[in-house]
Amino acid sequence: MHHFQHRGDDLYCEDVSVARIADAVGTPVYIYSHATLTRHFQALDDAFSSVPHLICFALKANANLAVLQLFAGLGGGLDVVSGGELYRGLAAGVPPERIVYAGVGKTREEIAYALRSGILMFNVESDQELRRISEIAAASGCTARIALRVNPDVDPKTHPYIATGLKQSKFGIEIGRALEEYEAAKTLPALDVVGIHQHIGSQITMIQPFVDSLTRTVGLVRQLRAQGTDIRYIDIGGGLGITYRDETPPLPLEFARALIDVIRDLGATVILEPGRVLVGNAGILATRVLYTKQSPVKNFVVVDAGMNDLARPSLYGSYHAIWRVHRVSGRDEVTADVVGPICESGDFLAKDRTLPRFEPGELMAVMSAGAYGHTMSSNYNARPRAPEVMVRGNQFYVVRERETYADLIRGERTLDGC
Repeated sequence: MHHFQHRGDDLYCEDVSVARIADAVGTPVYIYSHATLTRHFQALDDAFSSVPHLICFALKANANLAVLQLFAGLGGGLDVVSGGELYRGLAAGVPPERIVYAGVGKTREEIAYALRSGILMFNVESDQELRRISEIAAASGCTARIALRVNPDVDPKTHPYIATGLKQSKFGIEIGRALEEYEAAKTLPALDVVGIHQHIGSQITMIQPFVDSLTRTVGLVRQLRAQGTDIRYIDIGGGLGITYRDETPPLPLEFARALIDVIRDLGATVILEPGRVLVGNAGILATRVLYTKQSPVKNFVVVDAGMNDLARPSLYGSYHAIWRVHRVSGRDEVTADVVGPICESGDFLAKDRTLPRFEPGELMAVMSAGAYGHTMSSNYNARPRAPEVMVRGNQFYVVRERETYADLIRGERTLDGC
């Protein structure tokens, strides 16, 4: 459930009309619902209440400081994959002991920064990374808590670009080599082997791939414990999907029951890394129609948001529902592409979509845009990135200002200025 609903003919986020925000802040603009974010976090937290657990939000899905602060206040932590993400999390007030650090390409500087910050643990993705963390930790006189990310080779039945647990994936250590790598980790200095990590993909809408992968991982945990490795954290990753169109993902309680059945008797703390499921349907992208046009074979609705603002449709062919911000009775329907101002044929928000006819100046809401929207946006075509707004009750707050033209060249200089 989310808190974007029409009241009469006008679309509201909680108790604030989307049109009011668009008029005050301009378009395009990302709008998030505080109540929806809270509801989604608490639903997942409550679902796992019967086992020790920590919800580490996948910051890659939505990096806004206000969102991170909200989840931290509810007792959550973060899953980060770069030094910059770690910096954002700390700046938002997330306690470092609730932060786990994954990613296949951690640099020396990033590893050292995470060690200084006192994060909970590194999720290690390769044998070379394992040795590098040991080397840096030993040189700095501290101990690095680590888990190995194990690749269980389970098909998550999702888009191939966001499947991460197959044997051909760049992520993790092949499960057949995991025992060997854990034994190697125990011999290296300045490492504390505390956990195991898996993550098989994103936008997964069936429970069985999670159960299959976790069953394999739990089998490995039992082998490790039999060999004297004390696994205290089982990081089950994230990836639970949402409804964009007609998907029917499991509810948090159903999801939790299935996984808790696999891990209940292990006595370990469960770490979850949800991203999309917390923020996806908690945000929209509001955009304004600039023009409508017709070709001999196509209708187009040209809006002021483009693929630089929301990359998912162009990148993955993803579906986002299109809602009118102000409903008008008596309009006929038209099949059209909703396109942006970017100079690319791949610049679209919807293709061949049957919509009520829009007119220039009207507002459109691109739904389910809270995940991988602003975080994947860019300045392509020298377009300033959109602002972000948080709605709480009957108030709204600009939690990221719209970039200016001056922001586009900040840090640059001509040769004469060097």
